Amino acid sequence: MISSTLSEYKSRCIVAEHLSSVFFQASWCVLPSRILLVLASQKGIQMYESDGSIMVYWHAVDTPEAPTAEAVFARGIAATRSNYICVGTSTGSVLVFNIPPKGTNITVSEVLEQHRDPITDIACDCSENKEYVADLVTADDSGVLCIWKSGEDFKLMHKLAAYGGTCSSVKMWSGIIAAGYGSGQILVYDAATGTVHVEVNAHARWICALDLASESGKLLSGAEDSFLRIWRIYRNSASNTIE
Repeated sequence: MISSTLSEYKSRCIVAEHLSSVFFQASWCVLPSRILLVLASQKGIQMYESDGSIMVYWHAVDTPEAPTAEAVFARGIAATRSNYICVGTSTGSVLVFNIPPKGTNITVSEVLEQHRDPITDIACDCSENKEYVADLVTADDSGVLCIWKSGEDFKLMHKLAAYGGTCSSVKMWSGIIAAGYGSGQILVYDAATGTVHVEVNAHARWICALDLASESGKLLSGAEDSFLRIWRIYRNSASNTIE
């Protein structure tokens, strides 16, 4: 006879003043000293303790006084290896938040202004390898990618021109950038040089999401064609190429 034990997990419902909104993204941001749950929506950016119990910060996105046809929202969330969380906006700005080890004294330390179109995704290098200088990438609706060195003063390393359509998702691992596009293609870049090493017709329709396994570098792609595909990315030291 096989007996099983069912454990009941109570889910915490986040209730906040600003929840009457459309949410674009939610992410647990792991920082050296704490973990925060970050939500990006039409109205702004909310940061909670990791269990959702306490909202520690609220940042409203700038809403134009006169009604416009363009939507206003926040989208794209990534935590750097230091105490910063980056969140994109519909104006193309990327807000850099300085996160203290504890408490609510969260501030906007910098605004990155290289994009002219809404931010679609942001990724930080998820590997344990810290030898690569460039460790953050931002993407927008036009397909432009910006590669950054994070820190007290963020430095733009490369700005890559649009590649024929929206960059819908981006990931970074060991100095390698994988970018998924609305065309169904995946492009793989070297973060140090900004050059394209791999171009794959991965899907027949819009790529919805990418994810990377930080230990192995395996890439998962999902698209509107209903397929999930797993790819292996690695750096060939003999030929100094990414495959």
